[in-house]
Amino acid sequence: MTEPEPATSASETSRKKSWAHGVAMRGLVALPLVAGLATAGWLLAGGNDPAPVDGRQPVPLPAAKQDPATVGGGAGPSVLEVSAPVKAQETPKGARPLEEWANKLAGPLDIPAKSLMGYANGELALRGEQPNCHLSWVTLAGIGAASSNHGRGGENPLGLSAQQWKKHGASIPGIAKPALTDPDSASVAAGRALCASGADLGGGNGWWKAIAGYQGGKGNEAELFRQRVLGNAQLYATLSLDPARSASPAVKATRFALGQLGLPYVWGGNGPEAGAAGFDCSGLTKASYDEAGVALPRTADSQFRALPQVSGEPKLGDLVFYGNPSTRIHHVGLYLGNGLMINAPTQGQAIQIHTYHSKGDDYTGAGRPAA
Repeated sequence: MTEPEPATSASETSRKKSWAHGVAMRGLVALPLVAGLATAGWLLAGGNDPAPVDGRQPVPLPAAKQDPATVGGGAGPSVLEVSAPVKAQETPKGARPLEEWANKLAGPLDIPAKSLMGYANGELALRGEQPNCHLSWVTLAGIGAASSNHGRGGENPLGLSAQQWKKHGASIPGIAKPALTDPDSASVAAGRALCASGADLGGGNGWWKAIAGYQGGKGNEAELFRQRVLGNAQLYATLSLDPARSASPAVKATRFALGQLGLPYVWGGNGPEAGAAGFDCSGLTKASYDEAGVALPRTADSQFRALPQVSGEPKLGDLVFYGNPSTRIHHVGLYLGNGLMINAPTQGQAIQIHTYHSKGDDYTGAGRPAA
C-alpha cells in the first residue's frame, strides 16, 4: 500500500515505553485479517499505487472477502500459508536438567521459569500419551502468551475452557490434585486438548487446525488468537536456539511489532501513542525500531535506501521490501522467521502475520537495521 510522507512531530519521536504493551489488553479490532493474494495489491508486481503528489490519501484497495477461518485451507491462495513454528531447543528429561534448562531460557524468552517448566512437562507428557501428535513446548508457550501472558494476566494461564479442563485436566499422572492455575497441570490438559483430534502438530495444516479448534472462537477473534500464538511460538523457537540475541534491537523490535497484531492499518498512522488508531507499513517498522533505540526514516522507500542490504534469506528483525529499486519502494514488513513477516498490509485490514514472499510478487530484498 502506498504511504504518505508525513512530518514527524517531537511527540512522535519520543514514544513512551508503554507502547511495548501493544494491544495485549485492548479490545480486538473488527477488521479483515486475511486478504486473498489476487487482491493484495501491496504485494503484487504492477500493483503499486501512484505516489501521492498533493498530500491526499490514495483510494484504498478493496478488502478481500475471504473468511479468515479458511487461511491456507480454503478456496484460492492466501497471503498467509499455513505454518508450524520451526524446531526449537530440545526439552531435556529429568528434574534437574529441566530446571536448569528453564532457568537458562526464562530471561531471554521473558517467560517465568515455572511456566516454562510447565510447557516442557506438557510436551514430555504428550510424548508418552500421543507421540504422533508431535506437540512442542513452543506451541504451549505461544498459547500461554496469547491467553494470559504466561499467567501474568489471570488465573487460567492457557485459556482452557471449563469443558476442556473437565475432560482433559481431571487426572494427570504425578500430580495429586491438578489445578487450572498450575502451569504443569494446565499444560498437560492443553496438550491433550490440542492432540485430541489426532492432529499432527509437526506440520502446518495440522498445527493450524489444532490451534483453531483449541480456542473455539470465530471470525477475527479466532484468527487473531492463532496469529498471536504463531508469532510468539516462532519467536520463542528462534530465541531458544540463540538466547544471546534476546537483548538485541532486532528482537526488541520484533516483540514490539508482535504486540501490535490486530490494530488497524491507518494510512500515515504512527500508532496509538501518536494519536492514530494504528499504523501504516513503514510507520509500524519505524515504531518497532524506535522502541529498540534504532532510528529509521519514515517511509518504505527511504528505509530501503538507508539500510545495508541483506544477502541471502532474511533473519529475525530484518525489514523486507516491495517495489522497484530503480523507481520507488512502496511497501515494507518486518521479518519474523520461517518465511513469515509482521505486516500492516492495506486499508481495511489489521496488522497481521503474512508469508513474506510468494511467486509473482514484487519483493525486492531485505535490509538490516541492526543485529
